[in-house]
Amino acid sequence: MEWLESHLITTTVFLPLLWATAGLLIPVSSQGGKTFLKTWIFFGSLVTFALSVWMFQQYSPSGPEFQLSESIEWLPQLGISYSVGLDGISLWLIMLTTFLMPIAILGSFNAVDMRLREYYFLLLSLETGMLGAFISLDLFLFYIFWEAMLIPMYFLIGIWGGKDRIYAAMKFFLFTLVGSLLMLVAIFYLAYQHKVQFGNYSMLVTDLYRLKLLGAGFFSPQGLLFLAFAVAFAIKVPLFPLHTWLPDAHVQAPTAGSVILAAVLLKMGGYGFMRFAFPLFPEAVATYQIPFMVLGTIAIIYGAAVAMVQPDIKKLVAYSSVSHMGYVVLGLFSLNSLAATGAYYQMLNHGVSTGALFLLVGMIYERRHTREISEYGGITKVMPWFAVIFMIVTLSSIALPGTNGFIGEFMILLGAWRANQTLTVIAALGVILGAVYMLWMFQRVMFGPITNKENEKLKDLSFREIAVLTPLVVSIFVMGFFPNYFFSRTQPSIERFLSRSGAKSQTTAVATVTLEPFNQIKGN
Repeated sequence: MEWLESHLITTTVFLPLLWATAGLLIPVSSQGGKTFLKTWIFFGSLVTFALSVWMFQQYSPSGPEFQLSESIEWLPQLGISYSVGLDGISLWLIMLTTFLMPIAILGSFNAVDMRLREYYFLLLSLETGMLGAFISLDLFLFYIFWEAMLIPMYFLIGIWGGKDRIYAAMKFFLFTLVGSLLMLVAIFYLAYQHKVQFGNYSMLVTDLYRLKLLGAGFFSPQGLLFLAFAVAFAIKVPLFPLHTWLPDAHVQAPTAGSVILAAVLLKMGGYGFMRFAFPLFPEAVATYQIPFMVLGTIAIIYGAAVAMVQPDIKKLVAYSSVSHMGYVVLGLFSLNSLAATGAYYQMLNHGVSTGALFLLVGMIYERRHTREISEYGGITKVMPWFAVIFMIVTLSSIALPGTNGFIGEFMILLGAWRANQTLTVIAALGVILGAVYMLWMFQRVMFGPITNKENEKLKDLSFREIAVLTPLVVSIFVMGFFPNYFFSRTQPSIERFLSRSGAKSQTTAVATVTLEPFNQIKGN
């Protein structure tokens, strides 16, 4: 037990991979074998979640910056080490990952019949890659986990996806790879600069924070390095105009793949900006602030506008992700505490709400094998429980007060107003457009007469499906009514992130603010 406690982070990260490897030995020639494999994988994801809860309990917001740290020299001649740790920025994203993985696995129990062992092996391998990226304190180690996430998702889309799965998988792979290679070049340059300035190579992020890099313009050394990181993270967000891989990947991916892609993988971009791009290149961030706020605003409006005309439910939800993640970029580049905290919370909100939407779309697709909105209508008459839960998640997605979605968008817009009022007004239109496309889709699918006789035979949610969706519905209201519980764990780390990013040294329009206005509104 003592060894486990001292290596808690490493155990949590690599347990899914080891558990999935053991699952490859389970025979699946019979139905009993398949059921045992699914149970084994589901139980393994629950154990990982339990370990993350233990890790959560060990974390102290008032403690050192990085906690539960472990460090082992790997390639000391290049300054590369296995260095991991936990702070408030990575904490809730780790919890989101381990919380959603068993939900995604249980939700797709009946979605896949072929190559089950390989399918579940890739899912849990993906979990290891995601967790590893969130806890890496060495930039090269982060890059290894960053690339490791790409491989399982590529095969999940390419093997178990829809009819255009190969095209979608290749597009996802190429977009992500190109951005990653630019980041790798910048990582090695930073290590070289550490050698020049301090006499030794290092890729440890706490060492690289001390670097002094010229950053007086868009194409200064610091500006170019920032762009190398920013392109990689913007692709993952995804930020307009680097978003085109996302709708194809979402539509073609199996249900569990879509859930994890939307709920966790997209958050790698926002996390990368907070952990690496902003603190390493503060002057470049100030230089590129307005251009990225403009791109974030365009993403909000563009994603919402394109979602409005989608005939496919899953593609509509995919484009809604472009819009919602645009708020994250707008909030981060507002460079104040209120907007940055809202952006972080929005990442968590989007993970819960959009993950639930993709599960719901997957459940209706398993029954009808179509996602065309025109094929539905009158679903409330035959699937009342499905309609109720779909409505709750829809209201969360459009940021109804009392749900989790409202908190993040409200804080982002309040904080962004202090940075740029014009862009904030434009971005606020996204809230209206979001309500339009989500409620219009809900109305066409759920209400009206049953025009297709096949819809009359649909069965309502099973006990397993209700068990899958209940934790997400509960999370929507818990996060909506008790946001300060989440903020208390993250706020010290966000303040450190902002101070390193130079936010406090900016003009009064982007000065750091507290959460007091929000607390007064909430009555806290």
